[in-house]
Amino acid sequence: MARKWWTLVVVCAATFMLLLDVTIVVVALPDIQHALGASFSQLQWVTDAYALALAALLLTSGSISDKFGRRRVFSIGLVVFTLGSLLCGVAQDPTMLIVSRALQGIGGAMLFSTSLALLAATYHGRDRGIAFGAWGAISGISTALGPVLGGVLTTGVTWRAIFLVNLPIGIAALLLTLRMVDESRSPHARRIDWPGVLTFTAGLVALVYGLTEAGQRSWTDSLVVGCFIAAAVLLALFVVVELRVAQPMFDLSLLRTPTFTGGLLAAFAMNGSLFAMLLYVVVYLQNSLGYSAMQTGLRLLVMSGCTMVVATVAGRASERVPVRWLIGPGLMLVGVGLLVMGGLDAGSSWTHLIPGMIVAGIGSGLVNPPLAATAVGVVDVHRSGMASGINTTFRQIGIAVGIAVYGSLFSSQMSSSMHEHPAGGQHAAYADALNLLFVVSGAVAIVGGIGALALIRSRDFVAHAPAPANETGSDAAQVGSVATAS
Repeated sequence: MARKWWTLVVVCAATFMLLLDVTIVVVALPDIQHALGASFSQLQWVTDAYALALAALLLTSGSISDKFGRRRVFSIGLVVFTLGSLLCGVAQDPTMLIVSRALQGIGGAMLFSTSLALLAATYHGRDRGIAFGAWGAISGISTALGPVLGGVLTTGVTWRAIFLVNLPIGIAALLLTLRMVDESRSPHARRIDWPGVLTFTAGLVALVYGLTEAGQRSWTDSLVVGCFIAAAVLLALFVVVELRVAQPMFDLSLLRTPTFTGGLLAAFAMNGSLFAMLLYVVVYLQNSLGYSAMQTGLRLLVMSGCTMVVATVAGRASERVPVRWLIGPGLMLVGVGLLVMGGLDAGSSWTHLIPGMIVAGIGSGLVNPPLAATAVGVVDVHRSGMASGINTTFRQIGIAVGIAVYGSLFSSQMSSSMHEHPAGGQHAAYADALNLLFVVSGAVAIVGGIGALALIRSRDFVAHAPAPANETGSDAAQVGSVATAS
């Protein structure tokens, strides 16, 4: 094999590991809860710690890699992610697992921000099309296989195996990276916006912590209110910093382009509706209906299989169909699918969810392939890395905020149902709580779809002239579809 193709092997291996880890963890969460004695809020943080670390550090990691070398940052990312996976696999309590998941997120940010930049810097012409096509196929396959592999490993071995399986992949990818991948840097590397990083990260953590604790305490609890105030102040300060700093991590002028803003709304709504809801669907299937992790993973394949098939068609259609007519209707289908899944009662079986899963899966498949174009397609080539990175960041914020909000609503509704209808038991309470979440998440997706249709415009897309080879890698540093399913 020619040396240059080893870069594709390494990037695809890292992508497979990262995207698999998003969905493979979800089906194991109930087992993790039982094994470590985790509270419901701690269970939420197992997912949110990863998403928050990724959202907070993605743009910064891209700037660091442009300046200090993409192979170097990619290699460090592999070390951090693999170490985080090891610590997750041997975690003895919920706190250790949450901290280790955050470490995985830090490593994941380094890998996300450099993966496609390495491909873009290595391949040109026809080879680039082959490389990106292979990467796209791996992205789709890993997402679809996640629930099934997670179920097989959790049921057949242990929940720890879903993390430990990353070790051989990470070590092999690291050795190949050091031996076979060439270093590249950007001639237009930006300064690292540390004030922006600190205010953005602290603001997000305060917001998500407040939302999570609201379900355990109350929305008027002094700690919860304090978190919301702190989040508002810090995020407002972040905006001030970004307006004043010479080289911001988030160029707020991008928001003046309606299509870019519509893409961010769609990214947030997509992950803040369907993907954030996966945790609660899994909890219902396992804790209420009594399915094993493997049985749960197979049932989720109904949805993820539809997503993978439709995404293949949508990827080709996006070359001829305006992306607004894929993203807008796709999000609305996601919303309709979530609403159709509602109406559960104490006697419902999992088959009640099938029609909604199919509709939501089809909608998700329509949204994901063209979503990156709303970022990279509306800016000049020198800002496309930042633009696509911001789009991916909003995906992660959607997951983190969605899980926190739904957790608060879920806990509150469960408590209310058990108190008002004690004869109905836990099955009825689970059903009532999940029905509420389906309504809220469905509304989020539909509003996002309407917003996408209103804001995304064909005339905002710009024609990109070919960039020099040493710049192209930087420009592709964070193509938004890296987080296709995350």
